[in-house]
Order: sequence, then structure tokens, then C-alpha cells
Amino acid sequence: MRYIWLLLLICAADATAQTQKPALHGKHWMAITGKPLAATAGAGIFQKGGNAVDAACAMLAATCTMWDVLSWGGETQALIYNPKTGKVIGINALGVAPTGATPEFFKSRGMDFPPEYGPLAAVTPGTFGGLCTMLAEYGTMSLQEVLAPAIQMAEGYPIEAQTANSIERNKTRIKEWPYSKKVFLPHAGEKREAPEAGEIFVQKELLVTLQKLVAAEQQALKKKKSRKEAIYAACDRFYKGDIAEEFVRGCQEQGGLITKQDLANWKVITEEPMMVNYKGIEVYKLSQWTQGPMMLQALNILENFDLRSMGFNSPAYIHTVTQAMQLSFADRDFYYGDPYFSPAEPMTGLLSKEYARQRATLVDPYRNIAATPGDPYPFENKTNPYLHLLQNREGSVNDLQQQRSGGSTPTHDAASFNAGAGEEYYDRLWRGTTSVEAADAEGWVVSITPSGGWIPACIAGNTGIGMSQRMQSFVCDSLINPFNIVAPGKRPRVTLTPTLALKDGKPFLSFAVQGGDTQEQNLLQFFLNMAEFDMTVQEAAEAPNVNTDQLWLSLGGIKIRDRKPRQGALLINGNTLPYVKDKLAQKGYSLRYAERTSGPVNAIYFDWKHTTLWGGSSNHGEDYGIAW
Repeated sequence: MRYIWLLLLICAADATAQTQKPALHGKHWMAITGKPLAATAGAGIFQKGGNAVDAACAMLAATCTMWDVLSWGGETQALIYNPKTGKVIGINALGVAPTGATPEFFKSRGMDFPPEYGPLAAVTPGTFGGLCTMLAEYGTMSLQEVLAPAIQMAEGYPIEAQTANSIERNKTRIKEWPYSKKVFLPHAGEKREAPEAGEIFVQKELLVTLQKLVAAEQQALKKKKSRKEAIYAACDRFYKGDIAEEFVRGCQEQGGLITKQDLANWKVITEEPMMVNYKGIEVYKLSQWTQGPMMLQALNILENFDLRSMGFNSPAYIHTVTQAMQLSFADRDFYYGDPYFSPAEPMTGLLSKEYARQRATLVDPYRNIAATPGDPYPFENKTNPYLHLLQNREGSVNDLQQQRSGGSTPTHDAASFNAGAGEEYYDRLWRGTTSVEAADAEGWVVSITPSGGWIPACIAGNTGIGMSQRMQSFVCDSLINPFNIVAPGKRPRVTLTPTLALKDGKPFLSFAVQGGDTQEQNLLQFFLNMAEFDMTVQEAAEAPNVNTDQLWLSLGGIKIRDRKPRQGALLINGNTLPYVKDKLAQKGYSLRYAERTSGPVNAIYFDWKHTTLWGGSSNHGEDYGIAW
């Protein structure tokens, strides 16, 4: 037995000794995002003297224009470290449900959740407002300067294979929406109707929209307005002017609900993020309108275990981390929602160390458990008003599912599900976005996980702007989550979750990842790879992770059966040792395998010994970084 464990640890060390991509090193600045051209846009802003916020805004604009699983009509979530104050700032640029979006509206259409695609899936656009707020409040450049790369791309750029092929795969749905068809299918009627890889992809309507925004800023400057005022003038044109008018017209023409008043009333919220201290490292996340606190809860639970002594990706380590994630997901799925709506979520209790110790006692070292939501209210000296929902919650949800389906409740045996029934499910589980990471020598650090308006996107009129699909993250029944019920003006609880970590009062890590409900799972393990196993940032980004399906899906499907947890279903790396696979199976897991399981992590590590920056960009997809 001792020999087997020694071999296991040697193999684990070898797995991280070589990386498929080199680590980035920089002294002055670093720019990392989901597309090489977009990283170049950030680098160009740095070269012109911009700070990390300016560069991040340019990368955000470029990724939206390149449809890197998002568009200008989507949403933006960001954390910014301000070196002048030593504080981490949260940017909430998530859109809200429009007028008329109620549970009754969707149930009347046979939906248990709002739809995945089309105009009824759209919350109000948030990304441009978020970009304006970040740039105006913390950047140094004009909107004209940071939008310049995106404007050039809208004029025409050589489209990459990933996006071009995604358009071709989704062309049937794209044809349902006339404005989308006009933009995405330049070869309509031919065998391949989407652009080819390397073809110049032109977006005339989006180009006009971006030029109008710059014109609004320049007109304000001519009137002697300040840089900040001029940026907000462009923001007003987007949300209250002619752009808003055309956006709403195009949305409603295609059956959407968004009104002019919905756009005019929406605001970006600058807020204080949430934080837990893990063994001397302060880890910051956006609050419960994201899934971010789930990682903080898991870290609090894992602090009660000696992970390092278990060994990297040993059976005990994988099992313990998986159990902590599943316990935290159970709480996420029931307690998280928009903090600006009543009732108030019990976040003080959920993030308390005492509650985590109680949850840690539920980890059985010998078997996988069916994690259920806990009761955090006593840990903030309150009584849980939803105990009646928690009692026999699984049975009640099954009854609801049976009632809606008009028949028997289908079972979800993980083993049979993994055998071939899950392709559509896993698309929903992994549904991607992008991430933006930037840092500079002055000390500004930015971590963004923007999303929404991905292909196949429904474009709103002649704006060139793809509408968000984030409405689907709401629920319509309090049995599932009483805090995340769809309502006009409310934000859905999203998966999008940038991260910043400080150590000794200074930036330690900035990191984010794409991938729906797997985001927090991959970020947690990436962080532990560095904090517990001393990996470099690139090693940690590429190291094999595990992903559990034992959670409620946040995206996809309009029926309860589409979203329900898959008990015991676990994804692990295909190169995992047979001994580890056998041990996990004995604990009750049904295993799936993949070649790469690290998730497309992008990260910046701050090397204070040498006063340099280390960049990591995983070996998934097209994520790329540039540094100087």
C-alpha cells in the first residue's frame, strides 16, 4: 500500500512538471483573455499608456465584437483592485428581467424555467454600462481610444474557426431571427452559409452603433464636459437614446418583453465583494447574485481537512473536495439570489466558519452523500423561514415535476445517464463565456467574467447587438429556490464569477474561467493547486480537475427534469490512475472521463519576491495572453 501511494504522488508531480503552454512573464503589464486578437487589443492599450482598467475594457469590447460566447447585449461581472485604496471593488453590470417577466407568464407557455434562446431569454443589456462605469471611474483613457480595436473589428476581421463553425452548427436557429440571419449568414442559400475560417467578417450595423457611442462622447467633450461625463453621455445614448429605441423596437418585433423604461431604469451597481480568509489568503468574490460565494463556502469547509497530506488528486483528496463542492452547491441552489430584492439571503450564516465546521462533519470519508441545503440562519441568530420548503424537498420537487409532465417522474441514474444520454445536458453544464484578466505596474488589477448574447444570438433590430440569454437562470418555483424567482427588475443568480485573492495586504492572484456550473469547481481546484500544492500558475491552470454533476443546472432546458442534480456523476481526467478510479467507484461515484478537465482558466500571479507578473492561460480553446 505504501508503494502504491508513493507511485501515485510521483505520477501527480510528473503531471504538473511540464506544461503544454509556457507561463507568461511580465514586468510592466499583463493582458489575458479568450481570443488572441482581443489580447492584442489589450496589449495595444497598454502600449499607448493605458492602465489595467483601460486594457480590460478594450479586451471586453473586442471579445464582444468577436462573439467570444458573448455579445454587446450580454452582462459583465468584474472585480477591480484599486492600489490607491488597497480595496477590492465589485462591479455588478448584470441586466434585469423586463416588464412582464413573471412565473405565471412562463408557466402559461409550458415552461418550468424561462427559455434558453430567443428574445424571451433576454434580460436588459449590462455590458456596455459596466464598461462605461469601469472606464469612467477607474480608467484613464477615452471611450474612443478603448473602443478603437472593436471598431476596427466591426469593420471586418478574419474570423477564427471556433466562431465560424459555431455559426454554421447553429444556422437553423439563427434563421428564425431576421436580424441575426443578416449578420451571421453571409452565404445564405449555399451549402455553408456561415463565414469560413479566415474570411473577413463584417458587422455593418454594429459598426454604426459603436460609432454612435463614440460620437456621443466626442460631442460631450466639445461642450467642455469632463472625460467621465463624456463617457456617461455615451452610456445614456445606449440606454436612453436612439440606440435604445432601435434595440427595444427590434426586441419587441421578435416577441421580446424589454421596454424603453426597462433600459432607462437600469443602473450599474458598484458594491463591496464578499471575502473569506483561507489560511492567510483573502479570497474575494462577487455576492450572491453570482455563484461566487459557493467557492468561499467550499474553502471554509475544506479548511477543516489536511488536504496537502492527502496528496494531489488522490482518492481521498478528490472525494473530500467533491463533497465540499456538493454541500456548497446545495446551499447555492436554494439560498442565492438578487440581494437587492426581498427576502434577504442568509449570507452571513452561509459564510461563517462555524457553519462550515458543521457542514464539514457531513463529509463521509467512505461514500458520496446526497447533499441537501443546510440551515445557516442560526449562525446569524435568526430562524429559517423556509424550513417547510426544505422538509422532503426532493420528494416535493419530484411531485411538482410529475404534475407538470402529466405522468411518472423519470429517474436519473448516473450510470445509465453517463452511458450516452447526456450530450445535451453537458452542453448546458459547460456552456461557456470568456474571461478577461489585466494587471499593471501601478498595481491596478482587473478580473472579469462577461457573458450573454452567445451564438445562436437573437440580434435586436439594426443595432448589431445580440441579446442576452441570462433570463434562463431564474426559477419559477420557490421549492427550487425562494430567492431566485423571476420578477420584473430583478437580476437572475448567474454562474459568472471572477476572483481576486490578496496575501499580506497585496494582490496574490487574479483568476477566472468560463464554463457554466463548472466555473466555481475549476476555480476552487486551481486555487488549491497553488495554495496547497505549490504549483506555478501555468501548472495550476493545466492540472487535471474533477467536475461534479450533483447540482441544479443554472442554464438550459425548460423542464425540471432538464435541470435536476445527477447523483454521484463525476467527471475525471482520462489519465487518472486505475487505482484512483476504483477507489472513487467504491465510494459511489459514476465516472466519466475526458482528455482535459482543467477548465479554460486565465490567471495572473503576483511574484512579490521579484516584483514581476506571472500569467497562466490554460491549454483549452483559444485563450491567450500577452505581457511586457
